[in-house]
Amino acid sequence: MKEAVNHPDHYQGSIECIEAIAVATEGLHGIESFNTGNAIKYLWRWKQKNGIEDLLKAIWYIQNTIDRQEVEENEKANTTAQERRFTPT
Repeated sequence: MKEAVNHPDHYQGSIECIEAIAVATEGLHGIESFNTGNAIKYLWRWKQKNGIEDLLKAIWYIQNTIDRQEVEENEKANTTAQERRFTPT
């Protein structure tokens, strides 16, 4: 049972999934790190575990990250536009 918890077959390879996630999420924080890690996890294991269901889950996490990034960029652009508009010359 211990191997199924610590080293499940669907996360194995020449590099363990957890190690790849750790490297891929360096410098990310909060929901960005969480979503990126989960997308990688589902892409890593899809063929050995849940097939299309895991691919759809990966898409969900990627789309959620895109949606959040677009909101953040729009808010930043609006703030910059407001600062330019209200800054005395």
